[in-house]
Amino acid sequence: MKSLLDQLKQYSTVVADTGDLDAIRRYRPVDATTNPSLVLKAVESGRYETLLDQVIAMVRAEQHDNAEQRIRSACDHLTVGMGKAILQHVPGRVSTEVNADLSFDTRGSLDKARHLIALYENLGIGRDRVLIKLAATWEGIAAAELLEKEGIQCNLTLIFSFVQARACAEAGVYLISPFVGRILDWYRKAEPERDFSPEEEPGVRSVSEIYRYFRSREYDTIVMGASFRNAGEILALAGCDRLTISPALLEALEQTAEPLEQKLHDTGERVERPARLTESEFRWAFNEDTMATEKLAEGIRGFAADQHKLEALLRQRLA
Repeated sequence: MKSLLDQLKQYSTVVADTGDLDAIRRYRPVDATTNPSLVLKAVESGRYETLLDQVIAMVRAEQHDNAEQRIRSACDHLTVGMGKAILQHVPGRVSTEVNADLSFDTRGSLDKARHLIALYENLGIGRDRVLIKLAATWEGIAAAELLEKEGIQCNLTLIFSFVQARACAEAGVYLISPFVGRILDWYRKAEPERDFSPEEEPGVRSVSEIYRYFRSREYDTIVMGASFRNAGEILALAGCDRLTISPALLEALEQTAEPLEQKLHDTGERVERPARLTESEFRWAFNEDTMATEKLAEGIRGFAADQHKLEALLRQRLA
């Protein structure tokens, strides 16, 4: 019998949620995703020392107005260089994230996204192989809508609520990453006495609802489940457009051979789309979701903290 991983690939596009090139080579995903935390982890592993040395030399040769500009340039070159290395091992795309401290700055997000794409293109990598990751704030979604019209496709991340997903689809975003495990984390803390089966986990049910809504209303936006805590969550979403999975869970799926049932599929039901959300409707609906507001804020702060750690590491190397 085929492994669960091989069977899963028949129903969903498997994406590696890592910057670990060894894991990417082993599990042969179609795409790969990165974020500031994964970039920091990859650099700290020591596996990108050659790239790091090249980036330091490149930035030292550049002209910058101040030290902070030099550090930001080093971060951008490092992130894009890592993306290029990953693309040598996947046939599809790599997701590269805009700085978390720009999550509420549409103009700043646009400028950073265009700059990252320009760096990729300078390395001979077309925009058709890159997804720009942005936090699914109102400002991030607004930036993504403009970028999509420029041919820069986006991955909207840190999605914890239905209203975020709906706003992304209405903005014509290419792909969204609704989180599963972080939603479970919140409910386990809020209701420690409750035991969830994978199918009944709030995060699994959230992604399933989003998937059905998108398909029944014929939105083109791709749904990619993310942030998994266990293999059961992944199996409960077999059939979702894409699933981005950590190396540890990829290994668990590869080492297990048992029948896998497709859980999500397009039923053929079609429903008329509602009127597009206004900004005030979006903000009010999101504000009403305590879990989503808390987890989004926590996620942005966490990514920003790891971005600052990466900057500190580069500042040390440049000195």
